[in-house]
Amino acid sequence: MSGESVSSRVSGRAGSGGRPSRWSALAAAALLSCASTAVVAQTGEAPPAAAATELSALCTDRPTKSNFACVVDTGHWQYESDVVNHSRFRLDGAQTETWLATNPTLKYGIAKDFDIEASIAPWVVVRSEDGAGNTSVLRGPGDLYLRAKWNFFNSTDGKLSVTALPYVKAATARHGIGNGASEGGLILPTNYALTDKITLTTVPEFDALKDANGNGRHFNTAQLVNVGVALPHDLTLYGELWGDWNVDPVATVRQFSADAALAWGVSRTLQLDIGFNLGLNRNTPRRQAYFGVSQKF
Repeated sequence: MSGESVSSRVSGRAGSGGRPSRWSALAAAALLSCASTAVVAQTGEAPPAAAATELSALCTDRPTKSNFACVVDTGHWQYESDVVNHSRFRLDGAQTETWLATNPTLKYGIAKDFDIEASIAPWVVVRSEDGAGNTSVLRGPGDLYLRAKWNFFNSTDGKLSVTALPYVKAATARHGIGNGASEGGLILPTNYALTDKITLTTVPEFDALKDANGNGRHFNTAQLVNVGVALPHDLTLYGELWGDWNVDPVATVRQFSADAALAWGVSRTLQLDIGFNLGLNRNTPRRQAYFGVSQKF
């Protein structure tokens, strides 16, 4: 998201100089120890020394599935996490419920246009029930994701911003929570400010995923369109359409969802959010709901 206020993740995201999704044990510790920071409103231009050290407003890769064309301030940390996340999937009489007890992403700003990121869900619960009523429950950590974000383009009029977001996944989850494979891909978040209140975001993604049978790799792509609208009282409303095409040799699986979320900028460095995803076909979890928090320090 942008380097403006949370509501201006819509109005100023594209011109921020930088904003994905998820991540390390350090992030979990940061989540448990975070405290809200008071922010004094600035009523005039800061002196040059103050302006040089002032943090930009929080810009995150949440809520919704979208990632945003902005990065964390140089030399600063940021965490973004679900506090709780629940999804339910039914197919051919079987049902799977998944709970995430936090899902933190920890970010660190390396340069004004570059940050590094790590994400892991420390505790995942997957409850499966087959059509005959047999139930199994798996518990444990999820997979580890490592990412780097480079904000390589900002238009001179401040409306368009593009980032490159390569990632790799390390197979740290047990079988049944993860697929036991190392995978990777490239994400290209793009923000365009339609007005001072509305931002359009597109996020093409291209992945190399493990085949369902065997150790080969196949192509996967995800595409989404997201519209964010700045509301009064530091609120931002998001609406999104998402699709994923998994071209596995066994069979191509297509997933589609309609997503909505609301974010509240508690301060320039603290955000709370809530969201809901609605599956649009039989291969997509029918319902997913979450509540999250993000903070920069």
